[in-house]
Amino acid sequence: MEKAGTIAAAVAAGGEAVPPGRRGLVLLSGGLDSATAAAWARDRGYALSALSVDYGQRHRVELDAARDVARALGISDHVVLPINLAAFGGSALVDAAIPVPKNRPDAELSAGIPSTYVPARNTVFLSLALAMAETRGADAIVLGVNAVDYSGYPDCRPEFVAAFARLAALATKAGVEGRPTEILAPLVSLTKADIIRLGLSLGVDYGLTTSCYDPQAGGRPCGGCDSCRLRAAGFAAAGAADPRSDPRRWPGG
Repeated sequence: MEKAGTIAAAVAAGGEAVPPGRRGLVLLSGGLDSATAAAWARDRGYALSALSVDYGQRHRVELDAARDVARALGISDHVVLPINLAAFGGSALVDAAIPVPKNRPDAELSAGIPSTYVPARNTVFLSLALAMAETRGADAIVLGVNAVDYSGYPDCRPEFVAAFARLAALATKAGVEGRPTEILAPLVSLTKADIIRLGLSLGVDYGLTTSCYDPQAGGRPCGGCDSCRLRAAGFAAAGAADPRSDPRRWPGG
């Protein structure tokens, strides 16, 4: 059985510039990680399309953020696809009756699977991305999953990404014809601070991104959910200010 480190190295590979004409499809949530992954892919030379999913999430402000990020990166082919995972429930992110956990002790952030886990979300998203990638003739799907500073989601691990890459090679016309779509997770083994440093080096405007699971009016971050806390810790460790958290951005708050 492959060790996780070996898998991580495989799915995070692809740091060199790609040949001209290569197309990538980025899963763009509007968050910090996906914006960084998109900037990484653009820097490597991929011509990018983007897919965002309107899945009934309570933090719908992320869809506006995804549009802003796509415009900033010059991605004109950006599809926002509605698919109502809220019909299934089972997660604090799609069911208003389930509270978003706030201010959990640091030891709990990566211990167990929190109520903000959306069942099979990344499997669903990658399946949709794979379908769109075939229609666009994309050579690679790029996603910003991370297995270091994260909230314990099983579908953010390198083993999952590697397994989906094997499925993609088997389940598509492109794969059967010997042109399997690569699944690139360039951030999977990076800390949040390293991701932020990478994004800043690539010119990512993190003020356009949002990470909060339970935003206040206008999209102001709550500051207490797991995602807000991981983001804040990442910026602090990177020695950078988070423009999204600047009080001057939120007058009257």
